[in-house]
Amino acid sequence: MNSEVMDWDSAYREGGEFPGPPPWNIGEPQPELAALIRDGKVRSDVLDAGCGHAELSLSLAADGYTVVGIDLSPTAVAAATAAAEERGLSDRATFVADDITAFTGFDGRFSTVMDSTLFHSLPVAGRDGYLQSILRAAAPGATYFILVFAKGAFPAAWETKPNEVDEIELRDTVGKYWAVADVRPAFIHANPMGTPPGTDLPAPAHPLDDRGRMKFPAFLLTAHKPG
Repeated sequence: MNSEVMDWDSAYREGGEFPGPPPWNIGEPQPELAALIRDGKVRSDVLDAGCGHAELSLSLAADGYTVVGIDLSPTAVAAATAAAEERGLSDRATFVADDITAFTGFDGRFSTVMDSTLFHSLPVAGRDGYLQSILRAAAPGATYFILVFAKGAFPAAWETKPNEVDEIELRDTVGKYWAVADVRPAFIHANPMGTPPGTDLPAPAHPLDDRGRMKFPAFLLTAHKPG
């Protein structure tokens, strides 16, 4: 789903790209990332790259982490900021509307960078800028997690879909700037979705979790800032 095609602010506006909340907005952190938090794999301060409505950021803040969420959509950032205030978390969770492929102002700050389904939403040409920008914002020894759609997550016939990756592509792309420690199969959970605009092609057929959400094939990558 190239950002040249997708209007990200519309995706988060009521009555915009989707009839309801975006399918990826499941009201809680992705289970794969929630498991990392439970297992003590996350350290403050945390960058939530492409935070959207920021359930990941808000959950981390509720657990005592200091988090900054950055997203291209002012609508998503406004919603995340309001949610932090409503939940009494605005002292630990702050949000910025900016281009994740070129943002500045956080040099060396973050001990953990978490990418919850952002990577596949970037245009391929924007990946290098993104990886360099978050590397600049990362502290020495920082850990970087990416949860990204795997090849085959969406029907090949769909003209507009995320930029899915295979393991080699993911390792090679991230490995230009980060020291990749592990890539393993994972799942991205999403609310049931219909057909994309402008086509009558069916939605992908994937298994459901115990809450009726679709389980899309994905990868979870772990990397570290070199040196």
